[in-house]
Amino acid sequence: MTTFDAPIERGGEDTDMRIRPRQQLLDLWRAVLACSYRGDTWTWGGRDGSNSISDAEQLLCLLYPAAELEAFALDQPDDMAADARRALDPFGEETRIGGALVGLLEDYLRRYTGPDEEPLFAAGSYLRAAGDRPLTEEQLALGVVDSYSMSLSLCIAALRFLRGFQRFVGGEVRREARQLSERIPLVIDAVGIRLTAAMAGLVRSFVIHTPEPKSEAGQAILHMINQNHAPADEVIRRLSARLERLRVQAANEVRLSQTSEVDVADDERLFECGWGWGIVRTAEPIEFVPGEVGHAAGHAEPRPYLYFTAVALDGIIDLSSQRIRELDLLTDEQRKLADALQLRFELARNYWSTVARFGGGRWPLEDIPWRTSDGEESDYFSLTVTAILIQDLVYRDSTEDLARTVAVFDQLARRGRITSRLTAGDAAAVLHYPGVRLGLAGSEDIGGGSVLEWYVPDFVTMMLKRCLQAARLRTDVDTRDQLMALAEAAMDHLDGRIQRDGPAAGLWDDPAALLGPEFAVAAGPSWFVTERVMECLVIAYDTFREPPLAPATMVARAVDLLSEAEHLLNQEELEVEGDDLTPKQAAVNRIRQSLDRARGVLHERPGTAYSLATQALIQLDELAYARQDATR
Repeated sequence: MTTFDAPIERGGEDTDMRIRPRQQLLDLWRAVLACSYRGDTWTWGGRDGSNSISDAEQLLCLLYPAAELEAFALDQPDDMAADARRALDPFGEETRIGGALVGLLEDYLRRYTGPDEEPLFAAGSYLRAAGDRPLTEEQLALGVVDSYSMSLSLCIAALRFLRGFQRFVGGEVRREARQLSERIPLVIDAVGIRLTAAMAGLVRSFVIHTPEPKSEAGQAILHMINQNHAPADEVIRRLSARLERLRVQAANEVRLSQTSEVDVADDERLFECGWGWGIVRTAEPIEFVPGEVGHAAGHAEPRPYLYFTAVALDGIIDLSSQRIRELDLLTDEQRKLADALQLRFELARNYWSTVARFGGGRWPLEDIPWRTSDGEESDYFSLTVTAILIQDLVYRDSTEDLARTVAVFDQLARRGRITSRLTAGDAAAVLHYPGVRLGLAGSEDIGGGSVLEWYVPDFVTMMLKRCLQAARLRTDVDTRDQLMALAEAAMDHLDGRIQRDGPAAGLWDDPAALLGPEFAVAAGPSWFVTERVMECLVIAYDTFREPPLAPATMVARAVDLLSEAEHLLNQEELEVEGDDLTPKQAAVNRIRQSLDRARGVLHERPGTAYSLATQALIQLDELAYARQDATR
């Protein structure tokens, strides 16, 4: 069972909690296998049923840490860490773990590939119908941005594992290795086909929305950005000036699958961009991508959803990492799609980062809750915009406005009852379960059904993820401490919702344990929440590997101590007699080594340098005192 054991105060109570990513990831692996792998049989699905997204999340809980963290790598059995091997012990010995993962990938691909060899991205049981009407078969088969983004992350993680494992089995002579050598290329080809389709789905789900200022959508946008109550014409003019570069870029460079009906260059219109809930109905086909995802008509209303925009941005980051380019995992067609996605990534990230901080006084972001262009308001939307802003700062390695952004996080943590007490009947509880409801506008046209709904219970994991990412920035100590305190509070909240008993013990999510019995849910894991906790732990691992902060004030204090210590050491060496290694000479040599070490770590670990200099000063004072005592 996962435990968290560092002190933090929440709601007036002290709990023992500490973020320990390596141990918690290993515990998560054990819990995943205990729940999913019994009697050499893998069971797909959880509390929310089985679908292409949930099953990808389930598999990513194993593959993503293995692809992202060297300590969890599984593609080279001879180099596998001992604790990782023990955590996956139900799969068998080291050489069998890789084969088991290949088998799971084969099974997943069979489940979500149609008779025509087309990848299937059905959201299935994750969709809900507004009202009492059941979902039609056509609606159950609908793909959403989560379908494409999660498949993208799964395919990238799978390719990195498969390429490495292929090299290993190629050097083996056992019969099982020869069989795997024949199977792996087929899996790689199938994964590549799915990756291409997922990337195409994301490209065709991107939308540029240019409403008239007097329309309902335009008025909703103006309501958020006009914090100083200036005349609308003036606000539109100033906003157009701030977004001019993005408008030009969107007009001149966004070509693939983009409809020509959008007049993004018209600066008398408002402008927003991001991802719809699925392939938008205005999306043009992508000629070089065969199949339904590249050519089928879309249904999503052509306006961006904040949640799906954040999901798409996360998937594209997995695609555009330096390691993907170094490993040369993409085909020519995939590189073309990757370039198109990178352009859309830049546009959406820059747009929301700019709008969040627009104006000269109070930011729109600070006017909680955020109102979207369809008139919906929620603290969740404020958190999502804040998360995109943090993502922008991390991507640019910038601390610009970070402290002010963290202050918004702090307010949202209180309003979301992460750092404050949840009261009876508290409206904030629904942020955590069942989550914010998103109506999928346009889905009512599919199969004669009702409007589909999508629930997003990731308020806490989104905050935890962004706080941990922001903590990597070279900011000041106070801001980093505030970020880590928020991260620990979020993890403490999640620990309160971990399942303690039954087959899913150690996994998420048991909202009733923290929110009350009225939030009781069916037994079984939520792979939606569990996968996002896993992502947070991977990010925590990377964050903790970063060197500590080195504030200039701490460096200066350490330099002062080092200066005094080295001067006193030079004086002490004047008193050393003869060439023989006397105890005093040995002591002086040790002090010199300590000071050399302190100089070496001064700018990376000034606290350590300070401590080494302090110890050296104490030792030098002891030598001086001993000499004075001898003269008396």
